[in-house]
Amino acid sequence: MKKYIILMLALTTTFFVNAQDVTEYGRNLTQYMSTPKFGAYFIGSYKVNDDEEKNYGDGFNARLVRAYVDGSVLTDFKYRIQVELNKSVHLKDVFIEWTKYQEFRVKFGQYKRIFTFEDPYNPWDVGVGDYSQLVKQLSGFSDYTAKEFNGSNGGRDIGLQFQGDFLPVSSDNHNLIHYQVGVFNGQGINVADADKYKDFMGTIQVQPLKDWYIGVFGWKGKYTANGITTDRNRLAFGTKYEHNGWTVRAEYGNHSGQKISDYVINSLGEQELLPTASNGKADAWYATVGVPVTNWFKCYVKWDAYRIDKTNDNMKNIYSVCTNFQLHKNLMFQLQYNLVDDKLGVTDKTYNEFWVQTYIRF
Repeated sequence: MKKYIILMLALTTTFFVNAQDVTEYGRNLTQYMSTPKFGAYFIGSYKVNDDEEKNYGDGFNARLVRAYVDGSVLTDFKYRIQVELNKSVHLKDVFIEWTKYQEFRVKFGQYKRIFTFEDPYNPWDVGVGDYSQLVKQLSGFSDYTAKEFNGSNGGRDIGLQFQGDFLPVSSDNHNLIHYQVGVFNGQGINVADADKYKDFMGTIQVQPLKDWYIGVFGWKGKYTANGITTDRNRLAFGTKYEHNGWTVRAEYGNHSGQKISDYVINSLGEQELLPTASNGKADAWYATVGVPVTNWFKCYVKWDAYRIDKTNDNMKNIYSVCTNFQLHKNLMFQLQYNLVDDKLGVTDKTYNEFWVQTYIRF
C-alpha cells in the first residue's frame, strides 16, 4: 500500500509540474503571437424578376458561406486565412502583412486586388446588394477579358504589395496621402502563373477631409488561357466618403485589351484575331449614396452602368433602391429593387428585380 501511495504522489507532482510548464509556455507564446480570431459569415438570398429569359429569378440561394482566421505573429506580422464553403470549396485569402510602420507596410500572399475603392470592401459593407458592374467586370470577378475563367476569383490575385499612409494634416491628424503598389501573377487565385508576364497595379489617394478620399488606380498586365495571351490594361478614378453612417461612393473605370474569345489558335499554332472580334474596349461607372435613417436602418440609391465596346448600344444600366435593417452588429436584413435596362444580349430588354437578403456573422 505504501508503494502505491508513493507512486500516486509522484504522478501528482509530475502532473502539477507539467501543468505549470504548459501554463508558462502559454504565457511565453502570447509574447510572440496573438490568440487566433476565428469567424464566419453567411449571406442568403431570395431573388425574383420578371425577365422570361432568366426564368423569373434564381429563387432561394446560399450566396456566400465563408470562414476565416486572423491574428498576429511577433506583434508586427498580421495574417489572414479565409475559405469559401459553399458551391466549390476553395481558399479565398491567405496572406501575411508586415505592419510595423504605417508609412510602409508589406503584404504577400493571395488577397483582393488594389483596383477601385469598392473591390476591397467586405460584402457586408458594400451596402447595396452586390458589387457594382465596374468591380465585377473590370476588377477580376466575372472578368471582361475571360469571363469563363474568372468565376471564383472574387477580385483577388497572388502577389506582393507595398502600401502606406503619411503626411498627417488638420486638427484630427488624419493622413493626407495613401498609396499602394504591387506586382501580381495576373491569373487569379489558387493557380500557378500561366505566362512569363506579371501584372503591375497601384493607387494614389488623397484624403482632403477625414474619411473623404479621392483616388486614381492603374493596372497594366496580361492574361493567358487556352494558349492565348492578351493585354489587360485599365485605369480608374473615383471618390468615397464613409462617415457617421453616411456613404457617398462614385467611380469610373475603362479597359483596353482583347478578350480571350476574340482569338483562335491557327494551323501554325499562333493566336489569330477572329473577324468577329470585339474592339477590345469597355468601361463602367457607378454612383452610390447611403443615408442613415436611424442607427439600425439605412437607405441606399445606386446607378450602375457597364458598356462593352464603350458604346451605348452595348450597355447595361441598373438603377437600385435598397434598405438595410441591421438589428444587431452580426445580423442584417436587406430589401432591394432593381430596374435593369440591358442591351448587352441579343435583344434589348428592360425588367424588374426584387431581392431579399439575410446577413449573419459569428
